[in-house]
Amino acid sequence: MIKKKLPIFGWALYDFASTIFSTNVISLYFVLWITVDKGREDILYSIALSGSLLLAAVLQPLLGIVSDIYRRKMPFLVFFTCLACIFTAFLAGVRGVFAGLLVFAMANIVYQIAAVFYNSLLVDVCGKEEIGRVSGLGVAVSYIGMIVGLILTRPLVLKYGYQAAFIPTAALFFIFSLPCFFMVKESALKADMKSKLDIRKVFLRIKDTFSNSRKYPGLSRFIIAVFIYLNAINTIVVFLAVYLKKIGGFYDGELITIYIFSAFMAIIGSLFFGMITDRLGAKRALMISLALGSVCLILGAFACVKVFFWILGPFAGILIGSVWTTTRAFAIKLCPEEKLGEIFGFLGMVGKSSAILGPLVWGLSVLTFGFMGLFKYRIAILIQDAFILFGWVLISGVPGDVPERERK
Repeated sequence: MIKKKLPIFGWALYDFASTIFSTNVISLYFVLWITVDKGREDILYSIALSGSLLLAAVLQPLLGIVSDIYRRKMPFLVFFTCLACIFTAFLAGVRGVFAGLLVFAMANIVYQIAAVFYNSLLVDVCGKEEIGRVSGLGVAVSYIGMIVGLILTRPLVLKYGYQAAFIPTAALFFIFSLPCFFMVKESALKADMKSKLDIRKVFLRIKDTFSNSRKYPGLSRFIIAVFIYLNAINTIVVFLAVYLKKIGGFYDGELITIYIFSAFMAIIGSLFFGMITDRLGAKRALMISLALGSVCLILGAFACVKVFFWILGPFAGILIGSVWTTTRAFAIKLCPEEKLGEIFGFLGMVGKSSAILGPLVWGLSVLTFGFMGLFKYRIAILIQDAFILFGWVLISGVPGDVPERERK
C-alpha cells in the first residue's frame, strides 16, 4: 500500500509539468524552428544543445552536493524551475537564430539542474520498497503531461507557427509545478543554512564516491553504463521529430498526433515497468528495457512503410519511459540516502554529458554520410543502437538489487 498519497501526487505532477517543457521545447518545436523555419542544419542545434548540457553537467554534481550538505532540495528546485519558465517564455520573442539558440541554452541549463533536486525528493515521498512503482507513476504522469502540452499548444502551432508554443509551455510548466512545491515536505533532517560552505568538502565527497568502490559496489560501473546508453536515449528523444519528417514523411499534424498516441501507450508501459522493477529488481527490469529498446531501434532503422512508424512510435515511447523508471529506481537502490543529491547530480552530469556526445554523433553521422541522401538518417539510428547494446553489457556486470519479496 503506497503511503503519503498527497505528496506522491504533488511529486508526480512535477514530472507532468517538466515533460511539457522537454517535449515542446527540446524534442519538438524548437528543433523544428531551427531546421525547418530557419532552414539550418541539424548540427547547429546539436552544438547548442550539447553546449548547454555541458555547462549543466559541470554544475549538477556540485549543486547536488551543496543540497546534501544543507539537507535542502526544495529551495533549489523552486529557483531553477522558475528560471526555466522565464527563459522559455523569452523564446517566443526571439527572431534571430543565434539569439534563439542562446535563450534556448539558458532555458535548458536551468531545467536540467532542477531535475537533480526533483529526482532526489523521491525518497521523501515513499519508502524504498515502493520506489519502482512511484518512479513509474512519475514517468506515466509525465506522458500525460506530454499529451496535455501537445493538445493545448497544437492549435496555436498549426495557426501561428512553432514559436507560438513557448509562452503556453512556460505557463503550464510553472502552474503544474506548484503542487510539488507546496505538497512535498522534505525529511526532517536539520542543517544550519547559515553555515559557510566549504568548497573543499564538496570535492572531497566527489573523490570519496569514486575512489571508495568497496563502499559503493557497482556504483562507478553503473554511472558509466548510464552515460553510454543515455547517449542513444537522449539523442532519439531530440531527433525523433526530424527522423519522422525526413524518413517517415510525416507532416506537422501527423507528427503531433503520433507523439500523443505514443504518450498514451507509454503511460501503460511506465506503470508496468514500475511494478516489474519492484517485483524483479531494478537491474533486471533495466536490462529487459534496454534489450527491447535495441530491437526497436533496429526495426526503426530499416522501416520503409509509413504505417510501420505508427506501430514503432508508441513502442519506442514505452521503452524510453521504462528506462527512466528503472534507472532512477536502480540509482536509489545502489547508494545511501544521505548521498542521493550527489548521486543524482552525477547521474545528471553523465546523462547530460551523454546528451552532449549523442547529438554530436548524430549530427556528424548525418553530415558524414550526407552523400547517401536520406539513408544517412538510418545509419545515424544504427550508430545510436550500438550505444544501447554497450550499455546493456555494462549493466549486466553491476551487482543487482534484491527485490523486497526475495528478502523475506
